[in-house]
Amino acid sequence: MRASVLWTGGKDSAMAFYKARLSGYEIVNLLTFVPGNADFLAHPIPFMKDQAKAIGVTHYEAVIGAPLEEAYEKAIRLFVEKYRIDALITGDIAEIDGQPNWIRQRCEDKGIKVLTPLWGADRYRAMSEFLSCGFSAVISCIKKGCLPEEWLGKELDEESLNSLVVLSGKTGIDICGENGEYHTLVFDGPIFDHGVVINNYSKQANNSVVYIKPL
Repeated sequence: MRASVLWTGGKDSAMAFYKARLSGYEIVNLLTFVPGNADFLAHPIPFMKDQAKAIGVTHYEAVIGAPLEEAYEKAIRLFVEKYRIDALITGDIAEIDGQPNWIRQRCEDKGIKVLTPLWGADRYRAMSEFLSCGFSAVISCIKKGCLPEEWLGKELDEESLNSLVVLSGKTGIDICGENGEYHTLVFDGPIFDHGVVINNYSKQANNSVVYIKPL
């Protein structure tokens, strides 16, 4: 079956890509929805383009306006028809703030299959699997007050995972960052033909987050 991965450039969408391909799906492209005034500080679009080149697929953007429900549904329908997509793959792990899965809702009763390979995964197991599969990622964005700012630009590895577990026990943060505590950029792994080099970056901040800006 031909599938498209809803792409953020982070660890969850990369792992969903990997699991879907292992399940027999042909991943033909990546898709990122771009709502009006979207803030892509954690996952810069140019970096996503570099990821797609390193993976060997095309990355598309779908610009979304209001009303969001109708705009998403129209964009999904047109994209699925144009590229003959049988399924959409997302890296969603769980409900956010108790809300139903947004993409699944947009595809209900429309004959569009949504695959969520990470859904309901144990957080520690999901992180361990990501690392054991050979993925490499850096922390690209931190919500202020959730992680020490020195974590910005830090690579995810066994040591940082264990530190996240300790912090979770003290503060209650989600070790996968599901509540926006942090975001990642994946720069290498089993879905890549070659790595994406992050030679240098600047550190930026606004009122709520600190983030890296690849140079």
